Amino acid sequence: MSKMSKTNSSPIADVYRLETPEQALALLNPMRAEILQLLAEPASAAELARQMSQTPQKLNYHLKSLEKVGLIRRSGTRQVKNLIEALYQAIARSYVIPDSFGWSEDLTQRMKDQGALRQLVNVSERIRTDALRLMEVSDSEEEVPSAVLETDLSLPDEKTREQFLRDYADAVRSVVRKYQAQGAPEGGFKAILAVYPQLDQGGSKP
Repeated sequence: MSKMSKTNSSPIADVYRLETPEQALALLNPMRAEILQLLAEPASAAELARQMSQTPQKLNYHLKSLEKVGLIRRSGTRQVKNLIEALYQAIARSYVIPDSFGWSEDLTQRMKDQGALRQLVNVSERIRTDALRLMEVSDSEEEVPSAVLETDLSLPDEKTREQFLRDYADAVRSVVRKYQAQGAPEGGFKAILAVYPQLDQGGSKP
């Protein structure tokens, strides 16, 4: 039995303009980038550890680092049996690297791309690991409920890609609000969405 106590009800921003280079560097760490995505809703280190198949100690280290640079904040506490768990939440859903940092346009773009690509590799490995675990634990005659949605998009320029991402994020948030799991209920599923260029169809230079 758990009991939650809210201490900070500040709403999460859709977009946050980074204020320090340290914040931008934190986004390049694939694990910290994933933590920020998962913390769109408040969660504890123990919850994140279960979702990411990591130890709570390791998650606590990254949470403290993200809190130190101001990318997450404590949003409350929850009592689980005799323990009090701190809850954390990201300050925003997406982040912008400002020109005022003085970095070249090429370096800024490479930082954005590198962070996204590292996250894509990290998530892909998680999907592979989870799929193999499901195959191991499921009965050979049992059909594991799963679904894959794959389609091709035409995003020829930066303006089109930015508009797509806005529309994409709005649509996903609408669906997620309807079906998002709270805690660890029965019937829990994981949904991971990714967009990346096709190398065999002119996507070598996204």
